[in-house]
Amino acid sequence: LLKVLSRIDSILRSPRAPPLIFRPSKGPVQNYIKENGQGCGFEHLPLTIEMWADQLVALKDLHRSLRKLSLELLPWNTKDPLDNRESILVEDLQMIVDAILEELEQKEKNSQTQSLQTLSAMVSHFQKLFDVNSLNGVYPRMNEVYTKLGEMTNAMRNLHELLQLDSSAPPTVVVDTVGKLCDIINKNVTEQVQQLLGTQDIHSIINKLEEHECFFPPFQALIQDLLCLLEISNMDEILPAVQNLK
Repeated sequence: LLKVLSRIDSILRSPRAPPLIFRPSKGPVQNYIKENGQGCGFEHLPLTIEMWADQLVALKDLHRSLRKLSLELLPWNTKDPLDNRESILVEDLQMIVDAILEELEQKEKNSQTQSLQTLSAMVSHFQKLFDVNSLNGVYPRMNEVYTKLGEMTNAMRNLHELLQLDSSAPPTVVVDTVGKLCDIINKNVTEQVQQLLGTQDIHSIINKLEEHECFFPPFQALIQDLLCLLEISNMDEILPAVQNLK
């Protein structure tokens, strides 16, 4: 027992020993050790050894968890160098963690590269759609497209309200409704012209317009001559001026 205690004492006193492991013992055990030439106490050592044993078991559990994580992130790495080992070292677990971290860093670099490629493709597609020749013209054209889109949105909203359409009505419905209104207006204008000219026949309308073109210029010339001759400026004054000449 003394030889074992001496060996433990030499280990605990070494520079590699964890701190606060060695504590001077008190009581009968200390007196017994002093009588046999030993000067260190180990009353707490069984608890420490039990804790270490639990930690060694926990290393196996930690290894299983890291192994599952490794298979999830590195499915091609199915071989585990620790499968046939009875004892597992912290260094072995650190190797698994380092491999996982390296893979994550590589994936992050690849994702950044893919993001740059995707962004470049989006910019090129925008240039083709909106006829932009250079990268410097992308932002101005974006602003222009945004402004035009806002104007179009406002115009469509106003048309929906004026035409009393539902806000979800597509542009085709708006165009059809405007077309119907134009047809109604054109029909009303035609009817009003026909009523004004007193005819329903288009050929009669043409004849009346031709008669107007033949009659109006000489009539206008006659009126102008009368205004100059009578020295008046308003056509309504012609009749009173002629009556005064009688």
